[in-house]
Amino acid sequence: MSTEERNDVTSDSRDDVARSDRRLAVVTGASSGIGAETARQLAAAGFDVVVAARRADRIEALAQEIGGRAVACDVSSADDVARLAEAVGPRLDVLVNNAGGALGLAPAAQTDVSDWRGMYESNVIGTLQVTQALLPALVASGAGTIVNVGSIAGRTVYEGGSGYTAAKHAVAALTETLRLELVDQPVRVTEIAPGMVRTEEFSLTRFGGDQERADAVYAGVPDPLVAADVAEAIVWMVDRPAHVNIDLLVIKPRRQAASYKVARES
Repeated sequence: MSTEERNDVTSDSRDDVARSDRRLAVVTGASSGIGAETARQLAAAGFDVVVAARRADRIEALAQEIGGRAVACDVSSADDVARLAEAVGPRLDVLVNNAGGALGLAPAAQTDVSDWRGMYESNVIGTLQVTQALLPALVASGAGTIVNVGSIAGRTVYEGGSGYTAAKHAVAALTETLRLELVDQPVRVTEIAPGMVRTEEFSLTRFGGDQERADAVYAGVPDPLVAADVAEAIVWMVDRPAHVNIDLLVIKPRRQAASYKVARES
């Protein structure tokens, strides 16, 4: 997407956001999966939703579907994040830091360092940059909420997951630190940590487009979570009374006891 096209999307979004009197939410990584479904459910709950992601065509279609706003944004780009903040304006009620993902499943001794860098840029640096940029608007709302989408991988480790678990542990540490540092501010800092969630892209991206390997992740699991399950939980967290902070919500399918312990049917 060209710079001119990005600026056009941002300019249109800024004008629309300024006209809205509804509660305003931003969802990053909104082009698919949990992010897209969270945007839909927040809109259904009455929010004006700014959907942000790299794939402008996806978020523009979603924005049209839900009556929201689309801002093309790569959260690892400081310039893109600055444009997102400009589009949002001076007041924001909810930020859902969902952008991120996993790359590869190799043992640590053989893992591709570039995969680690990619996961840190999207999961950790992106979450930090967006939070920094939008925090003044969240404070200005008088009752802002930050929801960081972590993972059970941020609490336990598993073989082959060193890069992803390290990144999600960092997200958990960032969330807890922000809560300490912002305790005197009118902003709630929360984390949702999903387990196995079957979406159209998470495992496919992790395995570089290998559909067979992606499908094998969910093989024999009759009822993994789906994006709507996580989105519903996020909306519940956001809609608690302003004095109630859901520090951490861990959500897994019943058939999963841990990241490495899943009851599969033959």
